[in-house]
Amino acid sequence: MAKAGKSKIAGTRKVRKKKGGKRKKVLSNWSVITIAAVLLLLLIVLPVLKHRGGKYDGEPLPEISFSALGIDISHNNKGPIVWDSLYVLTDRQGHMHKSMEDARNVYPIKFVFIKASEGAGMKDPMFKQNWEAAGERNIQRGAYHFFRSSKDGELQARNFINTVGELRHIDLPPVLDIETIHLGCSRKLLNQRALQWLECVSKAYGRKAIVYSSESFIRDMLDKEITDNYPLWIAHYGVASPGSEQWDYWQFTDRACVFGVPEPVDLSLRR
Repeated sequence: MAKAGKSKIAGTRKVRKKKGGKRKKVLSNWSVITIAAVLLLLLIVLPVLKHRGGKYDGEPLPEISFSALGIDISHNNKGPIVWDSLYVLTDRQGHMHKSMEDARNVYPIKFVFIKASEGAGMKDPMFKQNWEAAGERNIQRGAYHFFRSSKDGELQARNFINTVGELRHIDLPPVLDIETIHLGCSRKLLNQRALQWLECVSKAYGRKAIVYSSESFIRDMLDKEITDNYPLWIAHYGVASPGSEQWDYWQFTDRACVFGVPEPVDLSLRR
């Protein structure tokens, strides 16, 4: 709206229209059309990408022999898991996706590791539900404990045992997930407490527990008393195979596209 002072001047002479006014209007119209076109394209393309496997979150399976594929989950995994339909689907290029129509190979998920506890007192709120669901579908299941180096090993072991309860003979061995060391904790104390957990849990269940960690953490932080005496589950991403040959399980990605799981998930293979 024009100001009052300028309206009087406009009445005494012919006011020329600015040449840029019409161009701005045209440009504005083109901007609206462009934005609308981009939105329409996204609405068309994104569902196609998702249907065709979502290469943006899919990865190729490693070209290495394995006996079974499995996932690991906790309360951090969002959305309902379709326990009756867990598969890894790959296309002609070996990339994982979620389209049965485009699948060249179909690999069933044969095992799942489920978070049970953490530290000396924390219990995963989804453990019981996930544990029972896997058991009802006859998926081989295992429970894991997230280790806190600041807490006593035996206290953490009791927390795990009280959370999991008894294991069936077909269940996988317990797992100690050891990835971090708290400020002020020495390497020696870390290994002492980890051994406490391993010995206590292995004795309680009559089978050796598995140790999960990254390849670098195993190499730099864990003593041979642990690595030479317990099965290893190594996490190492973006490589054709783990650098070490000393492993029973290999978690090769944390962004796997698995049919039956709504979001990207950790995926491991077993020798």
